This record gives sequence, structure tokens and C-alpha cells, in this order.
Amino acid sequence: MAKKNLNPHLNPETFRDALATVKEDGKRNWVYPKKVTGYFYKYRTYLSWILLAILFVGPFIQVNGRPYMLFNIFERKFIIFGAAFWPQDTHLLIFLLLIFFVFVILFTVVFGRVWCGWACPQTLFMEMVFRKIEYLIEGDANQQRALNDAPWTGEKIWKKGLKISVFGLISLIIGHLVMAYLIGVDQVKEIITKPPTENMAGFIGLVSFSGIFMFVFSWFREQACLVVCPYGRLQGVLLDDNSINVMYDYIRGEPRNPIRKNEVAPTPKGDCIDCGLCVQVCPTGIDIRNGTQMECVSCTACIDACDEVMVKVDRPVGLIRYASENSIRQGFQKLLTGKVKGYTAVLVVLVAAFIGLIATREDLEGTITRFPGMTYQEREAGKVSNLYNITLINKTFESQRVAIKALAEGMEVEIVGASDWVLAPQTKLEGRFFLVRDQSEVKVPQEKVMLQLLNQGEEFDEIQTNFMAPVGANK
Repeated sequence: MAKKNLNPHLNPETFRDALATVKEDGKRNWVYPKKVTGYFYKYRTYLSWILLAILFVGPFIQVNGRPYMLFNIFERKFIIFGAAFWPQDTHLLIFLLLIFFVFVILFTVVFGRVWCGWACPQTLFMEMVFRKIEYLIEGDANQQRALNDAPWTGEKIWKKGLKISVFGLISLIIGHLVMAYLIGVDQVKEIITKPPTENMAGFIGLVSFSGIFMFVFSWFREQACLVVCPYGRLQGVLLDDNSINVMYDYIRGEPRNPIRKNEVAPTPKGDCIDCGLCVQVCPTGIDIRNGTQMECVSCTACIDACDEVMVKVDRPVGLIRYASENSIRQGFQKLLTGKVKGYTAVLVVLVAAFIGLIATREDLEGTITRFPGMTYQEREAGKVSNLYNITLINKTFESQRVAIKALAEGMEVEIVGASDWVLAPQTKLEGRFFLVRDQSEVKVPQEKVMLQLLNQGEEFDEIQTNFMAPVGANK
């Protein structure tokens, strides 16, 4: 069912049937956003400096010689705020992802798509890095448009070549940054200081990531937000009339009133002078006066442009502002709705459960399985043994010494090749051991045996396994 048109001055058929970035013939309509200045843009710039600094410094931050953040999907090892997560901690990562998604949903329900305009890496790099370089080299929107339409002269070749070179260099830096988050700074240094043939996989990864970023920021641009990113589509499901978005106050602005010299308006008109600057500065090419749209990333460029015009024509600022549909139509704002309370309750439960799981998480874990394809081995002096595999994971950042003890009376443990196991920090160890007992003491063909795992003499786990042997004395 189509949503009711709340703006009586708006004809939905004039904009809902086409994308702003697609021409009538189906070709791409290249967006040339006009350079914007203003209150919100100034603070978005300041915030972008902070966020980009954190993003670039992140892989280099180490605590006691280990990375503070690492997302090694290749080895399924993650370090988040100094805490390491292994494949055995999948349930913790799932909880962490659930917390993140519920928080994003709650934040979107209340504040709309603020994340996209203020903190998303795509927006940070596109608007605060690549776009600024483009303005510096090619000029503002009209100059860029004229340069692209002009024939290939020496000036055009120079400007385009310089821009692509700078874009390529920055894309290389970002590609290396992403790889540093994935495999660690030390491995990235190793890849770039040695010939590609010594680490071809790493070299291909660096080139691939750099190429992807070059493609996205030099050509794909806003299409990443409109076509690829699922968050924009999710926004349409989550928002309601109480959600705060970048909104055009159609109650105050309509009917639009273009300013013409020596004209006296016969009837009262709205504050919008139909200058079109809100459209010209939009990085996704939409007209915010058509209402909330999927393409809007809440970057506030239209707010700054409109406020500047309102000051010049001596009218109150805020014709376009952060507001909800209800605050514009009915004059009041309600944030704590039933939906917000429900999402908040779910988020609190998830956070509490995650804290509980972290508090009870073991730093050392062991898994024991019978050696495949073998039952039992008969030995001299009337003894019988079973062979087992053991997998130990040290999640701490210190070396650990692990021993094993059988709690069954008369059962001996023989570790293959050692008396115990020593695990280096953040490592996994696989070993083997025998359980041995006198066959005369075997009472059942398959006996349940409890094994105790000890770290520095202290028990950290008990694991049950089976011991198989024929019943009876071995004469």
C-alpha cells in the first residue's frame, strides 16, 4: 500500500518514478555537487579529522606488543579492544554482532541515517578527502562539468592526470590500511619489503583492495550508497513519523516563492524561494523538498545551503533542518515511542548476556578426541592403552604450561614426546597422548573416563572421554 502523501503541495509522480542519478535514456546522470560551507559542514569536517585519525592510527596501536584491533578473517582470529576471539568464541562474536545491529536499528529509529552522513567511512573518504582534492584540482561543480565536456587539451590532461595520480596514491594507502586491520601491520610490512613472489597472496590482496577503492572513489562514488549498501533500504523499514531526519518544513516553505525584481505577490507564499541550491549541493542528487528518500544520507549539505540563503533573504533559518514528520506537521516531537522502548529493552538484554559470557569465558580451552581408526593397543606386562588427540588453545597473551591427569583409579597418562605441553601466547597446539591401565582392571569394554586439564598445577577444565579395551585379565 502506498504511503499517504503528507505534503499537499507535492506531486509524488514527479519524482518517485526515476532515480536522480539515472537519465531518461538509462545512462548515468553524473552528480556534480556544489561546494558547500556552513555550520554543519564545519563540524562534520572537524569530526572527520578525528575519525580518520582514529582509523589510520588503529592498526598501529599495540598493547604489550599485540594489536589493539585485528580482524583476521583468514585465520578466524579477532582482537577487539585488546580482547582476542578464536573460532571457539563464535557465540561471543555472534552476540557482539547482534548488539551492533540492534544498536544501529535503535539509533536509526530515533535519529535516522545520521551514521551515513557523519561517520560512515565511505562518506568520510568521499566527501572529506577525495571530493576536497577534486575541488582543489578541478574547481567547483560548474568548472568540473565544463572540464569534463571540454576537448582533451593540455590543461585537461594535466588536471585529470594529476587527480587520478593523487586518487591512486590515496587508494593505495587505504588498501594497505585495510590489509593492516586484516592481517596486522607486521605482515603488511613484510609483504611490501619483500618481492611479490615470496608472498603472492598478500601482494594480490594489497593490489585488489587498492583497485577496489580506486574504482569506488573515482567512478562508482554515490552509487555505493544507492545501489550496494543495504542500510539505505533498511532505513525505509525502520523509520516512522517520529524519527529525526534531514527534513524540509513544507508547512512553512510552501507554496514556493521565487524572488523576482519589482514583483508583489498577490497571495501569501512560503519561505522557500525555489533557488535549487539544496539540490545543487546534494552528493546523491536528490531534492530534499520531495520528502525523506532512500538516497538521502543525512549529510546536512542542504541544511547549510538553505540556511545561507535564508540569511540573505532575511528569513528565519531552519527551513531544512533535523526534524521528524510529526514535529513539522503537528508541532511536537516524541522520541520514547513503544518501538524505541522495545529495541532498547532488547539491546539491554543482549549487552547483559554478552557481559555474562565474557565474565565466564575461559582463557584456556582444550578438546580431546579419540585417534581415528584405532580402538586399543595391547602392551607388555598385561597393559592396554588408547591413543587420543588433544587440541589446546591459549587465548591469553602469555605462555601457558598444560598438563593432563586421569581421574580414574589406576589410569596412567603418557604424553607423546613430552611430559606436558607449553603453549606460546595466542596459539593453538595439537598433541597426542595415551591412556594406559592394566587389562586386569578393565571391567567394561567401554569405560567413561574423566580427564583433568591443569595449568600451572591449577585445574581449568574437565573433559570426559571413552576408554576401550577387552574385559578380563591378560594372562
